[in-house]
Amino acid sequence: MTILVGEETKLVVQGITGREGQTHTLAMLKYGTNVVAGVTPGKSGEKVDRVPVYDSVRRAKSSHPEINASIIFVPAQFAADAVYEAIDSGIDLIVEITEHVPVHDSIKFINYARGRRVTIIGPNCPGLISPSESKVGIMPGHIFSKGQVGMVSRSGTLTYEIAWVLTKAGLGQSTAVGIGGDPIIGRDVLEIVDMFEKDPGTSSIVAIGEIGGDAEERLAQKVKRDGLKKPMVAFIAGREAPPGKRMGHAGAIISMGAGTAKSKIDALESAGVKVAVLPSEIPSLIRSSGK
Repeated sequence: MTILVGEETKLVVQGITGREGQTHTLAMLKYGTNVVAGVTPGKSGEKVDRVPVYDSVRRAKSSHPEINASIIFVPAQFAADAVYEAIDSGIDLIVEITEHVPVHDSIKFINYARGRRVTIIGPNCPGLISPSESKVGIMPGHIFSKGQVGMVSRSGTLTYEIAWVLTKAGLGQSTAVGIGGDPIIGRDVLEIVDMFEKDPGTSSIVAIGEIGGDAEERLAQKVKRDGLKKPMVAFIAGREAPPGKRMGHAGAIISMGAGTAKSKIDALESAGVKVAVLPSEIPSLIRSSGK
């Protein structure tokens, strides 16, 4: 089995006629994702490949009631409106690819979604993929392979690198989820780990973190408190990052001694989680866990 996306996913692409929307729609179709419809205001009646375009999510959903997921490729200033439109149209899963979304916008639409039990992945994320079933995102699908390792990551680039390391080592993935590197995101690493813990198709978990914030420390606290049903390996990027300097993501900043790579690694290791120094170590650490 998988989490969040799979063969049952029926996708609408918001912003489908823009450059990024078109490019990644074609890539998702080529991968095998069931892209049912697209949305761009004023473009109703057009098609992207074989995908019909509608003026609104509500009209797309009216014509295709099976739609249960959305991926958003719209400029940051319109991202919140796109999320609200998807939520109010009854979409269960929303993947917000857009970067530079204002933090206050993210806070408001994520709270709105949670109040309606809608799952948001992102913003500023690469999306997610259940290999050989569905790709809802911008990742290069060919580097992933079907298997039983669940991946959750704050970094798109590291997701790709570590997925390729796992694939070359013969360790396929159940689902890989790129949660995004912004300070405010939808589902976080703790929630995705919980999903993997409950997924019978996942036998082990790889958690990819980075400096900034306290998500990894909170994960360590959860592991200490509740234990883990499945072995987990972690990798934390930013060991050499200087305090006070933002490194890549808006959320990747060390401030007043908090959020350092060392604090995260120490917390995870004290909870019994194996932490790789290099991505290349991850396959051997998974295998040494006995599963």
